[in-house]
Amino acid sequence: MPTAVLASGSGTILEAISTAGIGVELVAADRACGALEVAGRLGLSSVLVDRAAYGGFTKAFDRARYTEALSAALDASGIDLVCMAGFGTILDATFFERFGGRVLNTHPSLLPAFRGWHAVRDALAAGASVTGCTVHLATAELDDGPVLRQASVAVLPGDDEASLHERIKRVERVLYPETIALVRDALDHGADPSSVASQAVPAR
Repeated sequence: MPTAVLASGSGTILEAISTAGIGVELVAADRACGALEVAGRLGLSSVLVDRAAYGGFTKAFDRARYTEALSAALDASGIDLVCMAGFGTILDATFFERFGGRVLNTHPSLLPAFRGWHAVRDALAAGASVTGCTVHLATAELDDGPVLRQASVAVLPGDDEASLHERIKRVERVLYPETIALVRDALDHGADPSSVASQAVPAR
């Protein structure tokens, strides 16, 4: 199943996905970032659909036009499944209509707790004793959509944002590729991707 990874950061999740043996037909980024370098090193096709051409990070950002440009790039590669991996741009609702039920996201909390870009910081600020990561079907609503699989990570005494986030990432780099593989298998057999939610998460 032709799969794309959308990324904005260092590319560690992308590398975990590829290393797990999941074929990635295209890596798409919204800014110059480490993920594009990882794609090059792994020999993966990549495209930069730069926000700068659509208003960048200002109030003038044209979300609709950017979403259309990104969608066109994915269509040109025949993409069927989209995996967001630290992708920092909120896309227009038309994207999720176009790839309905075939957009995955990974988030560093146990959703619905701590939505948003600062989930790890927010978990610490709230005094949470346990957080973790969630793989879910993405929708137009931020960090919403059906939860597929979750894994818990304990908050340890003395944790700061960096140390806790790194432990979450270690779990995420295993959980996300596993879930992608299950979703691809479900789709290949004509099943609803949400069916993987019933499959237990191995102990970490």
